[in-house]
Amino acid sequence: MRLKTSLLKEPKHKDLVSCVGWTTADELYSCSDDHQIMKWNPVTSETTRVVKLPDDVYPLDLHWFPRGIGGKKQSQAESFVLTSSDGKFHLISKLGRVEKSVEAHCGAVLAGRWNYEGTALVTAGEDGQVKIWSKSGMLRSTLAQQGTPVYSVSWAPDSDKVLYTSGKQLIIKPLQPNAKILQWKAHDGLILKTDWNSVNDLILSAGEDCRYKWSYALEKPSTGSIFAISWSIDGTQLAGACGNGQVIFAHVVEQHWEWKNFQITLIKRRTMKVHNVINDAVDLLEFRDRVIKASLSCGYLVVSTSLQCYVFSTKNWNTPLIFDLKEGTVSLILQAERHFLLVDGGGLYLYSYEGRLISSPKYPGMRTDILNAQTVSLSNDTLAVKDKADEKVIYIFEALSGKPLGDGKPLTHKTEIVEIALDQKGLTSERKIAFIDKNRDLFITSVKRFGKEQKIVKIGTMVQSLAWNDTSNILCGIQDSRFTVWYYPNTVYVDKDLLPKTLYEKDASEFSKSPQIVSFVGNQVTIRRADGSLVHLHIPPYAAILHGYYAAILHGYVGAARWQDGVRLCRFVKDQTLWACLAAMAVAHKDMTTAEIAYAAIGEIDKVQYINSIKDLPSKESRLAHMLLFSGNTQEAETLLLQSGLVYQAIQVNINLYNWERALELAVKHRTHVDTVLAYRQKFLGDFGKKETNQRFLQYAEGLEVDWNKIKAKIEMEIAKERERAAASAAVRTSVTVQQ
Repeated sequence: MRLKTSLLKEPKHKDLVSCVGWTTADELYSCSDDHQIMKWNPVTSETTRVVKLPDDVYPLDLHWFPRGIGGKKQSQAESFVLTSSDGKFHLISKLGRVEKSVEAHCGAVLAGRWNYEGTALVTAGEDGQVKIWSKSGMLRSTLAQQGTPVYSVSWAPDSDKVLYTSGKQLIIKPLQPNAKILQWKAHDGLILKTDWNSVNDLILSAGEDCRYKWSYALEKPSTGSIFAISWSIDGTQLAGACGNGQVIFAHVVEQHWEWKNFQITLIKRRTMKVHNVINDAVDLLEFRDRVIKASLSCGYLVVSTSLQCYVFSTKNWNTPLIFDLKEGTVSLILQAERHFLLVDGGGLYLYSYEGRLISSPKYPGMRTDILNAQTVSLSNDTLAVKDKADEKVIYIFEALSGKPLGDGKPLTHKTEIVEIALDQKGLTSERKIAFIDKNRDLFITSVKRFGKEQKIVKIGTMVQSLAWNDTSNILCGIQDSRFTVWYYPNTVYVDKDLLPKTLYEKDASEFSKSPQIVSFVGNQVTIRRADGSLVHLHIPPYAAILHGYYAAILHGYVGAARWQDGVRLCRFVKDQTLWACLAAMAVAHKDMTTAEIAYAAIGEIDKVQYINSIKDLPSKESRLAHMLLFSGNTQEAETLLLQSGLVYQAIQVNINLYNWERALELAVKHRTHVDTVLAYRQKFLGDFGKKETNQRFLQYAEGLEVDWNKIKAKIEMEIAKERERAAASAAVRTSVTVQQ
């Protein structure tokens, strides 16, 4: 990616240009020390004088009122604040009329910025003060006072904190009084400019020490110093205010998109080149308008221009599907196998690849301007969006209807969430979402709530970035100094102890600091390093094949045969990680024979013995309940036994787990085996030389003599009754099968 710059032959301003600001993607305003405000169209290179300011007004900073603010009048949205050297700021309409001038600071007003909601204005002055104003220009508070000029100021993405400069220091001050202030040395010279990215929450600063990390491109135009820069709303164009009276424009070209054997490059504003690396075929895609956003995945290229959306199939580049857009500022495109999502200033829109609008989900306080690929995730049946107002919350929607999933309650975590991702394959009922929280812990949970609480489980720590595979539910992430692949994340729900054995790990030091995973397609992972370069990494493909077998089993395709294929694959590869994945998959699907083979292969002899004991249980219900116990789902196992009328089994489960009070509660409630619970309790205490202190147990033990012979006889009777019930059920099933 690089910037292609352009300049007029002669400057339109007669003195240095101090500030610039975009109204739309194709309209820019500039202010100069010649007191002129000019309007620019970078496409046609037309310029128009808007107004001439008074001779004593030298402009320093310009910021447009935020667009797309719900409930705001259009006239207010089409105005800007202009700060000047005379200590005032001016509210000016798009037509150039000065609506209001306010005495703000002693000395020049060096910077002025609207917050994201358009409800407040912050100004910074040569007098060292930072002030907050209402949108009508009334002073609300003086946020800071210091002895040095404040050259730049920015709002936090949530508009509840302000970033400002103080010499070589940067300071973040919350609006709430007595809140903690964050301050650090950022440069070795005076800091002149700052900005705070509302999408990725990163801070950019520039100072007299001329420090920079890296650059995509380096241009040295004949413009003199550049006093201010401004990105267009759609993020594809840049304008700079130049010291020689010029306004320099630049637009992004040579962006690349890759998927499987296709590489696509934006070679001009309205032209893309498609390169098929298999047969070396090249196609050129021409668009009527400037390309703003594009996405290549799932066999389709989706391109958004300033007015239209184009959908190309990778099988045919000649006849795209085209439909008009309501708003031409698409900021994000996400693709799933069956549909894609467009995000613009107006909302979220889910489209089929035939161009049909499927749904448009909404949630309270929705702000689409800050959504990105880390805070929105899409699968074939589900859409997940992280809330900005409360960063502990994830809204989950049904893709086809756009309605909140289940009971409508969002997923809530105990800590702020940083990044989210939905898995892409499998049944809707088993859809999982992975997310990283502020502590860089990685969690996974089902998007559907089963029971009262959502079971959120931690599977990793110090995770910087994550991605799901496009063809199987394999998760990868950069974890501290390691690249980690969770071959079967669902393991944490069936056998948590087995999870470390289902991982693939590789040293990640080659990716440098703060790398981001771009995609995980097939067995290739693409990682973007901090300097912008891409690194490709291949992982062993066998886990994906095993996932394919498991997916076939879940969908009911020749189940038993697929388990045998899985066993054969593991025996061929002879990899402990693969065997561990097969064991977890078999437990998840309640296939005890395959689970026994897989656990034996990885040396988990105690679990093999437990599975053998489960196979000997008399009824299907008790076997299923003990498989749930094996996975740690105690409550579900007890519920299943009680619903099946196996009260004794439910009591015995709690005795085995030393849940004494629950065992006694069940025995008293169902009026059976109270003596059994008391007998096991007495034996337990006797083994440790303890005396009973629980009043409830003392109460029921009064006058009750424990007779182990009677208890054993009752237990044998319960087992015999269960066998008879199981035999009767089997006979009924056989009879029905014969009749059919």
